[in-house]
Amino acid sequence: MIKWAGGKRQLLPTLTSQLPPEWNTYFEPFLGGGALLVHLQNEGRVTKAVVSDLNRELINLYRVVKKKPETLIESLNSARFENNEGTFRQLKSEFNELIGCQGNNTERAALLIYLNKHGYNGLWRVNRKGKFNVPFGHHPKRSLPHEALIRSFSSMLRNVTIMNVDFEKTVKRAKKGDFVYFDPPYHPISKTARFTDYNSSGFTFEDQVRLSELFRTLSKKGVMVMLSNSKVPAIEELYQDYTVRTISAKRFINCDGNRRSGTSEILVTNYEN
Repeated sequence: MIKWAGGKRQLLPTLTSQLPPEWNTYFEPFLGGGALLVHLQNEGRVTKAVVSDLNRELINLYRVVKKKPETLIESLNSARFENNEGTFRQLKSEFNELIGCQGNNTERAALLIYLNKHGYNGLWRVNRKGKFNVPFGHHPKRSLPHEALIRSFSSMLRNVTIMNVDFEKTVKRAKKGDFVYFDPPYHPISKTARFTDYNSSGFTFEDQVRLSELFRTLSKKGVMVMLSNSKVPAIEELYQDYTVRTISAKRFINCDGNRRSGTSEILVTNYEN
């Protein structure tokens, strides 16, 4: 329904080839665009799910889609959502006045969809004050999700618990036979590679270490875990006791098309499939 930097849509064939054959509850603590969740729902492989993301505005959007799809559809039908830079700047300013608020849920959700679809490449980036600062994307035409897609997504979320908490809290109740997919903000492959902040405090290497320790804890409990990350020695070392596969992926953020291919990532699992 939305574009998301680092989204896994293009990697779905690889991810699905490495899934465990079956599981009980599905957990996804770094939801982002939710490509794998949607795919698994469409395949009928999810009966119960717990998902989360630290991005409050993203989670607000999913909650609005789940609980108030018709209200959101009505809001998106407004003529004010025009595809030009002046409108984009004005609506970005309005969004930043509301960002993080507890009220105006539907308006915030509609603005996020608009900004996501008309900003630069589905990028989410905030400054140190937590304000959205992605530039206009100069797309050829207006792009907003169809009403049928919103209703379908709402129906899909009916049996999904949506949380806005740290990844450790998201999987606190995961038990033997459950399946967890971790897709954290990737560790930078170089000092200049961090093109986005998912929240104003970022995701540090200490967070990566904490995630690897949680991976180990879940493994000892009999929880099946799969994790994606960048292929760098520091990350590979954290998961050296598990199955680490190198996979190829394209990154779509770089404005230079020649630099969007040939990227290597890793896929870590603690089970045999």
